[in-house]
Amino acid sequence: MQDFSYQRRTRLHFGKNALDQLPGELAKVGKTILLVTGGNSVKKSGLYDRVKDCLAKAGKKVFEVTGVKPNPRVDLVRQGVAICKKETVDMVLGLGGGSTVDSAKGMAAGALYAGDVWDLYQYKAPCEKALPIGCILTLAATGTEMNGNSVVTNPETGEKNGLVTPWALQPTFSILDPSATLTVPPDHTAYGCVDIMVHVFEQYFSQTPDTPLQDRMAEAVLLTMIENARKLRANPKDYTARANVMWCGTIALNDILGLGKAGDWASHVIEHELSAAYDVAHGAGLAILSPQWMTAALEAGTDKFEQAARRVWDVQGGSALDAAREGIARTKAFFKEIGAPVSLRDAGIGTERIAEMAKRAVKGGEIGNYRKLGLKEVEAILRASA
Repeated sequence: MQDFSYQRRTRLHFGKNALDQLPGELAKVGKTILLVTGGNSVKKSGLYDRVKDCLAKAGKKVFEVTGVKPNPRVDLVRQGVAICKKETVDMVLGLGGGSTVDSAKGMAAGALYAGDVWDLYQYKAPCEKALPIGCILTLAATGTEMNGNSVVTNPETGEKNGLVTPWALQPTFSILDPSATLTVPPDHTAYGCVDIMVHVFEQYFSQTPDTPLQDRMAEAVLLTMIENARKLRANPKDYTARANVMWCGTIALNDILGLGKAGDWASHVIEHELSAAYDVAHGAGLAILSPQWMTAALEAGTDKFEQAARRVWDVQGGSALDAAREGIARTKAFFKEIGAPVSLRDAGIGTERIAEMAKRAVKGGEIGNYRKLGLKEVEAILRASA
C-alpha cells in the first residue's frame, strides 16, 4: 500500500427529507446565489419550485443559468463565470445530475480566475480556489457530489477535459434525496450504473500490492450495484434500490476506494474522446470501452481480474486466465442486461474516426497504470469495441 493523505469538506445530507437541510445550509452563505440547472425534468418533478421557494424564504438574490446538457459545454460555463463576476456571486448551486454540478464547479472556479476558464481544464493555470459550491443531486452516476472533479467539453476544439483538484472543487454541501432519481429514464439509469461500476474498476484494477481492505470495499460496492441495478431494471420506481445505487455512486468516487493505490483511468481517457467526438452519454461510452480495456489489460497480469471474477461474478473453477476472461465476459453481459450498449454499433457509431480518437487520447503520452497504453494499443481497443 502507498502512503496517502485524505480530507473531505463536503457535508452530505442523504435521504427522503434531505432537502429539509437546505435552509440551514443557505444561512451559512452570502446573499447572492447562482442557480445552475439542466433541462425541464427538475421543473416537472416540482424540485425546482421547492428549491426556488427555499432560496426566496432565505432572502437570497438568485441568478440562473439553465440548459446544461450531458457532456456539458464550456461556453455555458463561461456564461456562468461572467454572471459570477458581474453580480459578485457568493455561492454557485448546482441542481441536477453530474453534468450540471460539474458545470457549476467550473463556474465557481472561473469566477476567481482572471483568464479564460478553459485554461484551468487544460492545466495552463492551477485551480487553487473557487467560490463555495452547493449540490442538489438528481442522478446517481459521477460522484461529483463529494469530489473535486469537473469534466466539460469544448466543441470548438473537440476536446473533453477533466479538471481534478484535491480541494477547491469539493462541494461545501451536497443534498442527496433518492426520490429525485425516480423519474430518471431506464437508459440513463443504466448509464449511471455503468459509470459508478467503472469508477470502481478504475481503482480496483491496480498493480499496487497489499491493498486487501480497498479491494474488499470495492467488491462490496460492485456487488451492491449488480443487485440493485437489476432491481431497477425490473422496477425503476424502487426507492430502496435507488437509494443504494445513489450511495454507491458517492462512495465510488470520493477517493476512499483508491487511497494507497495507483488507479488506472485509461478507460475514462479513451471514453472522453469518444463522447467528445460523438456526444454519446458517458456511461454508455464506458460500457462499450471498459470490457475491451479489460481484455487488453490482461497482458499485464491476470491476478486482479481473476480475483474480481471469483469474488464479484462467482466464477468457479478453471485456470486463472480462463476465470479472468469469464469475469470480463460477465461484466460485458451485465452491462447489456441492464440496457447499456456494449459496442460502437449498438450506439450507432461507425469506425471512421477511430484513428483520430486514439491519437487524441494519447496526445500527452501513454495512458493508464495497470498496463501502459500507447497509440497502437488504444486504437486496437477502439477497433475491438466496434
